[in-house]
Amino acid sequence: MPTTNHQKYWKENLSYLAILLSIWFLVSYVFGILLVDHLNQIKIGGFKLGFWFAQQGSIYVFVILIWIYIRLMNRLDKKYKLDQ
Repeated sequence: MPTTNHQKYWKENLSYLAILLSIWFLVSYVFGILLVDHLNQIKIGGFKLGFWFAQQGSIYVFVILIWIYIRLMNRLDKKYKLDQ
């Protein structure tokens, strides 16, 4: 039977995952597919913004989200003393 600390740990972990995956969904699917026509009206560095999100932006954001998740989990492990 999981202890209360384990339940709190996993609840926090799942909330981090939900937030980070929502951001990734927003960037990759919404910006890269649904809003691509609207975003293509904006150009950055000679490239249409919608195209950039579809081709590179979502990958960059995904890598950044992985880094953020690692940092959050390290803090969470320390908070619940699971970093030993």
